[in-house]
Amino acid sequence: MSDVAAIHNLVQKRNELKKEIAKIIVGQDAVVDQILLCIFSGGHALLIGVPGLAKTLMINTLSQALGLDFKRIQFTPDLMPSDILGSEILDENRNFKFIKGPIFSNIILADEINRTPPKTQAALLEAMQERSVTIAGQHYKLDLPYFVLATQNPIEQEGTYPLPEAQLDRFMFAIKLEYPTFEEEVQVVKRTTSDLKTVINPLFTAEEIIEFQHLIRRIPVADNVIEYAVTLVSKTRPDNVLTNDFVKNYLDWGAGPRASQNLILAAKAHAAFNGKFSPDIEDVQAVATGILRHRIIKNYKADAEGITEEVIVQKLL
Repeated sequence: MSDVAAIHNLVQKRNELKKEIAKIIVGQDAVVDQILLCIFSGGHALLIGVPGLAKTLMINTLSQALGLDFKRIQFTPDLMPSDILGSEILDENRNFKFIKGPIFSNIILADEINRTPPKTQAALLEAMQERSVTIAGQHYKLDLPYFVLATQNPIEQEGTYPLPEAQLDRFMFAIKLEYPTFEEEVQVVKRTTSDLKTVINPLFTAEEIIEFQHLIRRIPVADNVIEYAVTLVSKTRPDNVLTNDFVKNYLDWGAGPRASQNLILAAKAHAAFNGKFSPDIEDVQAVATGILRHRIIKNYKADAEGITEEVIVQKLL
């Protein structure tokens, strides 16, 4: 199949995928779109939302529709790295045998990642970056495609271990999950309080998703679009010559080169999802908020005046 035909195929399959997900998930179109952009770009996502907004259900539904294995890890203050990676046990023949942990799956939901100590966070982040884990000197490759969706509860900060900026940077997208509208909540209540069982049909195989990830990386990008993305990221750095006074007033720290890479990758996926054969500046702008939201650090003045990360990103576009 040619790349042109493959992109037409991707558009069609993505539309079918969204219809399949909509059988269970009401609304949240923008959230689902960003998660799909992330999966098909080969990145990971951070989902920020209060409890009870069906984050687990959404990812479970998505993994079924994608035909991938799914595991959920509930992070707690006493969780150890071996609890997620796996450990060696002594079998009946007195030989050491490795029992794989929940990290060995295609889609991982890391629930409340900021509730667990840095040692356990680091174990997950190594697996995210390297797509492999090392246990007792043995190297184990993880099955591809591999996607981690970590959630953070924005309400409670008591007894949490916030992710350091260097670790936040490993997440391609930070996605905010808002409350549903009145009409959507009515639909949710109707669906979840009846005895109807909805069947989700798998539309992809792991091999197909890997093929689509390679296809997205092969999409050509014009130099002016890459320069726009790099300029946009440079503008978030308070000490950069391109920076305006607004950023200097409200930001302590800007985004690094990984943000530029992710902007272009996500713009390629956004273009492909919309049937285009090369991304333009509008595609970069469409993904900018999700890519930059967690990579810019506001100062006290921004907090005091209620200036959000979203407002700052919009001022830069």
